[in-house]
Amino acid sequence: MKPCPDTFPFPLVALDETASTNQYLSQLCNRLQESVAELTTVTAEFQTAGKGQRGNTWEAEEGKNLLFSVVLYPSFLEARRQFILSQIVSLTIKEELSRWSDEITIKWPNDIYWKDRKICGILIENDLSGHHIKRSIAGIGININQEVFNSDAPNPVSLKQITGKEHDRYEILAHILRRIQIYYNSLQMEDFSAYSDEISTRYARSLFRRRGLHPYEDANGKFLARLLRVEQDGRFVLEDEGGSEREYLFKEVQYIL
Repeated sequence: MKPCPDTFPFPLVALDETASTNQYLSQLCNRLQESVAELTTVTAEFQTAGKGQRGNTWEAEEGKNLLFSVVLYPSFLEARRQFILSQIVSLTIKEELSRWSDEITIKWPNDIYWKDRKICGILIENDLSGHHIKRSIAGIGININQEVFNSDAPNPVSLKQITGKEHDRYEILAHILRRIQIYYNSLQMEDFSAYSDEISTRYARSLFRRRGLHPYEDANGKFLARLLRVEQDGRFVLEDEGGSEREYLFKEVQYIL
């Protein structure tokens, strides 16, 4: 199932099994430094210790899904603007999966959902150098052809369950990497302020539960609120039933599904 390297448009390390593609790629970059080109991608048929957000594990049946990590070196980007990388990666996945369904959304900050079910998780690890980002590794798990989920994850779904069809994982991967490349190159070549505003607008339009009142929970308990906006630094801003604004950083508030 591994593609021949000269048929795949990006540098690719295709593994049968690894603990974590993020960990493998990070170690590769540490060892080989600049010789690991941008958009080098590590895939695995199976991960023994794949990580998700909040320290969760990611269930993925061997040989059925896309488990991969990709590296960028965005030294032009200030650390305070690192959320734009999360926006670009989540938009890329959302737009690729939207080829098969118009009900794909981004659940803040960067989970990908179909209706109320999770199809993709993203974990981005940034290494900083002073006030700028030296290296960024995005680890991505997308449920592609898995039909049965056995873990206690509450709401997984796969592309095959949505469409009823088997999908070519490496074709999808190539499309995703091309989309990342386009966004990333534009981020460097376009007027940064204007283009980052465009990214934020696209991201806002793609958000899960972006209209109406919905239940959330923070350290003080459950409440109903509507989504107002997501700030450029990633802060999540809600308006509760009483009309008060509530701002949250990652992990400070949870959706109630």
